[in-house]
Amino acid sequence: MTPDTAFYLTAIPAVILIGLTKGGMGEALSMMGVPLLALVVSPVKAAAILLPVLIFMDWVSLWIWRRHGNRQLLLSMLPGALAGIGIGWGTAALVPGSILRLLIGAMTILFAMRYFWNRYRAWRGAVLAVRGQNRVAASFWGTLSGYTSFVTHAGGPPFQIYALPLGLDPKEFTGTSVRFFAILNLVKLGAYASLGQLDTENLWISFTLLPFAPFATMAGAWVVKRMRPETYYPLMYGMALLAGLRLFWTGFSG
Repeated sequence: MTPDTAFYLTAIPAVILIGLTKGGMGEALSMMGVPLLALVVSPVKAAAILLPVLIFMDWVSLWIWRRHGNRQLLLSMLPGALAGIGIGWGTAALVPGSILRLLIGAMTILFAMRYFWNRYRAWRGAVLAVRGQNRVAASFWGTLSGYTSFVTHAGGPPFQIYALPLGLDPKEFTGTSVRFFAILNLVKLGAYASLGQLDTENLWISFTLLPFAPFATMAGAWVVKRMRPETYYPLMYGMALLAGLRLFWTGFSG
């Protein structure tokens, strides 16, 4: 395949949307990247083209957020996530992707709606406590995040379901998320290579898209670093709701 103007008119916006997410702007934007690029190439090829770009964005994000992160959250979720990737590698063919998207989408929608209901309750005067960390819950949602990241490229919603209610500072939350998915994407790179999806053609196309990646990532980070928690968290839960709706719809359509 020789990329033409129509391809780049679709691929560049896809990279920009994903870059804004990598900067910390919310999972919903990222989840539009592969479907958007899949308008001009197959979904598998779209994912393969974007993965090296994602890893490049990860390195940019890691540098931007190098001073921020929550070690306890990362270490509690990462073992489950790595196990989830392994489970996905061994069982992906047994579970239809559409069913998984449907279930994760439904859970994410309920999760986001619960947040907005609680905000309404707080507005009415109810006192709501911030949830503490729990290793069992972290392992469960980490495993689900790793599994869905491998099978459907949608590891963000399970991560958010566990991590957002912790009420971390926006910079701390974003720095942890960046580290978490940077590690997952590196692990997935080996899996994609073994499946023969990272051929010379796809890598060259990925290379031509790299110049657009750092600017979008830095733009997303610039916005997040200037957000207060009372602005950041409603935005993130709203993004999670959109991501859940997108997952649910693609799963239902499938």
